[in-house]
This record gives sequence, structure tokens and C-alpha cells, in this order.
Amino acid sequence: MKRVLKLMLLALVASLAFGCSAEPEEKKAESAPAEKAAEAPKAEKKVLHLAMDADPVSLDPHVQLSGGMLQYSHLVFDPLVRWTQDMAFEPRLAEKYERIDPLTMRFHLRKGVKFHSGNEFTAKDVVWTLARLKKSQDYKALFEPFAEPKIIDDYTIDLITHKPYPLMLNMATYIFPMDSKFYSGNDENGQPKDAIVKTGPSFANVNESGTGPFTVESREQGVRMVFKAFPGYWGPRGNVEEIDLKPIKNDATRVASILSGDVDFIMPVPPQDYDRLANHETVKLITMAGSRLITLQMNQNRVEAFKDPRVRQAVVYATDNQGIAEKIMKGRATAAGQQSPEGFYSYVPELAPRYDLEKAKQLMKEAGYEKGFEVTMIAPNNRYVNDEKVAEAFVSMMAKIGITVNLKTMPKAQYWDEFDAQVADIQMVGWHPDTEDSANYTEFLLMCPNKETGYGQYNSGNYCNKKVDELTIASQSETDKAKRTALLQEAEKIIYEEAAYIPLHWQHLSWAVGPGVKNAKEIVNVMDFPYFGDLVIE
Repeated sequence: MKRVLKLMLLALVASLAFGCSAEPEEKKAESAPAEKAAEAPKAEKKVLHLAMDADPVSLDPHVQLSGGMLQYSHLVFDPLVRWTQDMAFEPRLAEKYERIDPLTMRFHLRKGVKFHSGNEFTAKDVVWTLARLKKSQDYKALFEPFAEPKIIDDYTIDLITHKPYPLMLNMATYIFPMDSKFYSGNDENGQPKDAIVKTGPSFANVNESGTGPFTVESREQGVRMVFKAFPGYWGPRGNVEEIDLKPIKNDATRVASILSGDVDFIMPVPPQDYDRLANHETVKLITMAGSRLITLQMNQNRVEAFKDPRVRQAVVYATDNQGIAEKIMKGRATAAGQQSPEGFYSYVPELAPRYDLEKAKQLMKEAGYEKGFEVTMIAPNNRYVNDEKVAEAFVSMMAKIGITVNLKTMPKAQYWDEFDAQVADIQMVGWHPDTEDSANYTEFLLMCPNKETGYGQYNSGNYCNKKVDELTIASQSETDKAKRTALLQEAEKIIYEEAAYIPLHWQHLSWAVGPGVKNAKEIVNVMDFPYFGDLVIE
């Protein structure tokens, strides 16, 4: 209003300076509506205030295979296809797809799609992205079955595998085409713009050009990240114009932020606050059973005792994971005895949790470690639900069989570099198979580590059994459901008998939203990748 009056005063001064008379009455009447329009307030911007336990580690979607980075990818990029809430597939950058032969699936791409840079999306970008995925240390194992793709025309591409492959569409959910022109050439430091750099500077770590519903407006690692709606987005979307993401690792603070109305959406909700939020007048709690497995890995290359399967079995028997699920997770997790939950191909009913303290002590004595030994351990304190408390409980349990565990916890932003460097004897890692397939657990967590193929990329325990590898690889090209189930179950039994790792629990998923969020229940899913591009808020 002050600005309008100031402009009117300036206009009056100008008219007097030039000897002009005041406007006639009819002219004033005509300009009145314009003055009212200038005074009318603008429509309020639709901003989603979002609080998560951690923010993305990079702007490069290929730098790390993790839930946080895939959540980011669904904001800024778009996959060829994506999962629906009922675990079917829906088209995204691929309008349709068809099986051409046992090795080939043809994808028909959307026309008229623009990257954030303004460049047009074509089949060349899919080829370029697939080649980059095969270079990524985290993704290369997933895409090992893929042969060279074939471009039919600018909007048609054949994805081809070396052998018949039952998970082609599952894998298409991982292909978020990147802007090949934007990421080509060298940056100001002479480094290739497409370089994948886990630690240290790179062009892709701080720049993005996707086709997704949002662009990255600003980013201060660990403090705040702002996303703006991309005006040139190709498809239908919700009404969120801006996302203000604040990483809040402290559970109590995150819950307080939704209760006070400072934020509109939080994830995850700590189990101890489920009932409190479920009974709240304005806040809505959303939960869902999940398939993220929380585990601990025992490094056989660092600790001689861990090479003995009896010692590894003793550690597993001494771990009361049912107690952890009930007491620390408040019943909002399911104790695990194996990798895959019920409903997955490899699930074997008899492979149950096996807490038995006396059995654990007996095994330690048989292995010659009756007096125990000392080890180091690391765990994150803001990546998984109650991760620090779970780690502390494990330390207490190991003390009962003479194993002294020196625990160090740290934020997610610091944790993964330490995990990759295998700085400790026992390390925590959680895994959700984003292909929604049993083999994915083993491919990343338990196959023999191989930098060339990428298998065992997150196997910090360095467990290695060639038979397990053979069964897992064989399952990749087995299209007969019964035969594939048999292969994966055989591998699961070997892993169980050898106590290849310490299974803790499958983590339940949780979100909470404020009264202004309209369709949160429809945009969440078992993968924990909320489709914020579809969100509607008041």
C-alpha cells in the first residue's frame, strides 16, 4: 500500500512539473479498479515445510545407492517407470514398454520433455545414463546383467540383457535419465562434469539438471535445502510450489516441530511417539510395514575370531533382537532371522530369530574364546529409527558373552565414508531392496566383495561364500518362479547356518503430517520414496 501511494505521489509531482492539469473525473473512475488490483494481496505461495532425519548427501543421483538419495532422485529427476503403492509399475518418462524377445524390452519415451537446463530429453540421455550407472561403484552390480542398449529413434530405445532377466521393469525404476549435454565436458577446474566422486568436489555433486517436478534452489549441507517447482514439468502434479527441507536428526525435536506447526511433514516418526501422534487432534500419523532390514556386519578381515562360524553364531545367539523390536522399537519393528520378510522369494519360515544366551556362551567356549575379546564398532545416529539406541543395546548384550564392544556413533553425513573405509570391526547397515526382490539383499550385503562387478559393495563384513554367489547369480536369469525360489532359499539357508551377519529387524515406515496436507497417504509407499511432486496442500 505504501508503494502504491508513493507511486501516486510521484505521478502527481511529475504532472505538476510539466504544467499538466489533473485527470478528468471519468479518467479517475477508469483507473480505480487498477489501483484496487495493485492493493490486492497475491495468492499465498504453496510451501511444504518438510523435516527429515537427514538430508541428501549430494546432488549426484549416482554417488550413493541409499534411500535418502533415491528420495532426492524422485524430487529432481524422473525414472523410466516407478512403483505404485500396490507394487505395480506405472509409466513415467517411458509412456509404454513391451517385451520384444527374452533379452529385449522396448521403451517408448515421452516426447516434449525438457530437462531443467532447457535441453530436450531423448533416448541418447537414457543410453548416457545407463553407461554412467555401470561406472558407479554403488550401482554397477545392479546393472551388470545389462548389455549395450539400442536406440531405435529419438524416442524409442531397447534395453537388452546378456541373459533372460526377470527384473527388467524393477531395474527401470532405478534409471533416472540425466541431462547428457549438461553433464558433458569439463568444469572450471578441468575435471569431467560426469565424474562420480564420493568424497571431494565434483560438478555433479553441486549441480543438477533432471526432468523432475522440482529444481534445487539452494543447499546448505546439514542445515537446509530448498526445492522450487519446475515450471516446465512435463506431466500432471500436485500444487506444491516450494519445499523447504530441514534435516532434524533429533527425534524429539522433529516431533516437536510437527506438533508446533513449524513443519507440515516429518519422516520418520520415532516409535515412542506413535501413540501420541495417532491420538493428536490435528496431526495425522501414517505407518506401513516395511522391508528395510537393519543388520550388523562382523569384519572377518579385521578380527580373526570372526572367521570362525561358531563365534559368529555365538554373536547372533547373544543378540536379543526380539527384545530390541519390542522394547526399543516399541513393537514397531519385526525381529528378523533372515534377510527377506515373508512374501519374498527367499523367505524360509523355519529361519527364525534365535536368541539363546546359554547357547551363545557354549559356542564361544567351543571356539576357544570363553574369555571373550575386544572389538570396535560404528553406527549412525540419524539414519535408521533409533539406530544409536539399538547399537547401545547390542553392546550390552555382547558384554554377557565376554565381548567388549567400543562403540562410536556419528551423523549419517559422516558415517558412510567411515563405513566404506571399514574403520571398525562391527558396522551397522540397513538395506531396503528397492527392486523389491530377495536377491538384492545378497547382491549388495553378502556376495564376495568385488570392485570390478560391484557385488558386495556394502559387505563390510567381508563374508564370502562362492556357493552363495553362484546361487544368487543363477537367480538373476531364472524366469521360472518355482526354480528361482529354490535357488534363493538355498542361498538363504547357507547364510543362516554360517551366521554371515547379525540380523536385527525389519523397520516399519512412518510419516506424520499437519492439517494442511491433503493426500499424504496416497503419495507414500513401502519403498519410503514419498512422491512429493503429487502432493496437495492447502
